[in-house]
Amino acid sequence: MIKIAVDGMGGDFAPEPIVKGTLEALDKFKDLEITIFGDEEKMRPFLKKHERLTVIHTDKFLDMGVKDPVTEYRRNKDASLFMAMRYVADGKAQAVVTAGPTQAVVVGGHLALRRMPQMKRIAIAPIIPSLDGKGRVLLDSGANVDLKAEHLVDLGIYASIVAEKVLNRKNPQVALINIGSEEGKGRELDVEAFELLKNNEHINFFGNLEPKEVFMTSADVLLTDGFTGNVVMKTMEGTALGLGKILEREIKSSFKSKIGYLFMKKALKNFKKSLDASEIGGALVIGLNHVLIKAHGSSNAYAFYNAIRQARTMVESDVINTVNAILEKKV
Repeated sequence: MIKIAVDGMGGDFAPEPIVKGTLEALDKFKDLEITIFGDEEKMRPFLKKHERLTVIHTDKFLDMGVKDPVTEYRRNKDASLFMAMRYVADGKAQAVVTAGPTQAVVVGGHLALRRMPQMKRIAIAPIIPSLDGKGRVLLDSGANVDLKAEHLVDLGIYASIVAEKVLNRKNPQVALINIGSEEGKGRELDVEAFELLKNNEHINFFGNLEPKEVFMTSADVLLTDGFTGNVVMKTMEGTALGLGKILEREIKSSFKSKIGYLFMKKALKNFKKSLDASEIGGALVIGLNHVLIKAHGSSNAYAFYNAIRQARTMVESDVINTVNAILEKKV
């Protein structure tokens, strides 16, 4: 059995979508056992008895706007997120899934789950939408503003294994996000990282990738520092939202447009789906001793189900041990 701990109170709309997504995952995967942490009274309206579901009650949880997650971890260890993490750290489950506040997820990951011995940094790695519908691994998207070139190499190795084992990519390519595609472009960090990535036997290096190509590239892993990655991710999210509003405005602008919408309804639905990251799963917090998936704070039940599915695949594929084995050979 694959055992997963769920933070039942993390997210903008918790606990309803969290509980419903959890039950959907249990119905879908017969090899899954889930322990959910949260306020049993608040979760009760959405809970159903299930032989592979355990509920552990706590009335404490983290506000999505938490400003000092380190202090919260020290003073509020009975919060649902931190309880789920310690449950995994104690060996009672193999992965944590949460839609809780990102800063607290990163801090809790560091303090409870601990960094892998050979990883000098951890990173947030969302699976972002792509033109072909398969998704791409983007990292780092916010855990580290500053990274060294050797850190990017380690993160690239980890993400390559995720792309191969979780996204089913054969010999996945790693691209370095940069201001130009030519070798020698960018900051000192980018130039140094280019050389290290190009010469690493565990990385199938694509080369530099301009941000305008992020949605259309054939590369499977898009690598950069946390500042740049966060800008890229939020720009994509904002552009998708803006395009949706423009389409909505134009559809409502005339009677003819409304009639046209009836004929285009299916195509527009597919368009929206292709830009929806919740179709793929949550963000991986990579570099830790255990699997940690950060679902979007506004996740609906389907998005949270996909985050659990992603965690299950990470555990089943034994990604962490594979990464450890490769990085140990480097030392």
